[in-house]
Amino acid sequence: MIVLASKFLEGAWIVVVAMPLLFALMRGIRRHYDRVAETLHVPDQVRLIRPSRNHVIVLVSRLHMPTVRALSYARALAPSDLEAVTVAVSREEAQALLEDWERHGIDVPLRILDSPFREITRPVLGHVRSLRRASPRDVVTVVIPEYVVSHWWQHILHNQSALRIKTRLLFQPGVVVISVPWRIDRPPPDTAVPSGQSATPGR
Repeated sequence: MIVLASKFLEGAWIVVVAMPLLFALMRGIRRHYDRVAETLHVPDQVRLIRPSRNHVIVLVSRLHMPTVRALSYARALAPSDLEAVTVAVSREEAQALLEDWERHGIDVPLRILDSPFREITRPVLGHVRSLRRASPRDVVTVVIPEYVVSHWWQHILHNQSALRIKTRLLFQPGVVVISVPWRIDRPPPDTAVPSGQSATPGR
């Protein structure tokens, strides 16, 4: 107290201001963790409630190997419904994707969402919300093919649209978001094949 009184104007006043602020900050952090622990607490009697149905959506921009792998993974989930969804930012790209889809014989239905203002996130959110409104007890699983890059600066060039969509979907109730990684510098050995074809062991 003597030092505080004698050195108040020489900088000791910072302690007087900082200590209450730090105390309030730590109390707020503690209350936050207490609320989180209370929310996550498992009651004594707990039941594992299975959703009525699982609608799986695979987001598609074009037909390439990351898309094929995501479709194969989505099929492994044994969903109630499975569809691929793309946003038509241009009619020519959507038509080219549809033709490529049919030429490769992908037997997963492809839904094309209109986007008159070349916006991707909003049409996807609208489609997911419509599924949730139709069946509130169902779960909607959104599978997103995502590039895995080797250098930090390559993140600027890839996955920006996927990151925006994933961030928005995480706040939607009853929606599960799954990222299926694909390393662009080295294809994984368990490369998936389109539906209707089979991989030959050892190749």
